[in-house]
Amino acid sequence: MIEAGKTSEKSPRLFTVDEFARELKITGGCVRRWVLLRRISTVRVGRLVRVPASELERIVSDGFCPARQKRGS
Repeated sequence: MIEAGKTSEKSPRLFTVDEFARELKITGGCVRRWVLLRRISTVRVGRLVRVPASELERIVSDGFCPARQKRGS
């Protein structure tokens, strides 16, 4: 059994919509829109919506764009 405040190694880190938005420095409304459009995966716990940490990593890696090389270099 998992004690309160502790997570097991098997259970993924889950963010609330507002925590997820804070991590990406965007609005909660933007995250809610992504949820409605199914652009991000969610976990429902009863009527609560949680976003797995893996989605945060995916969004950051998908959005990564390396800097351009200077011309003539």
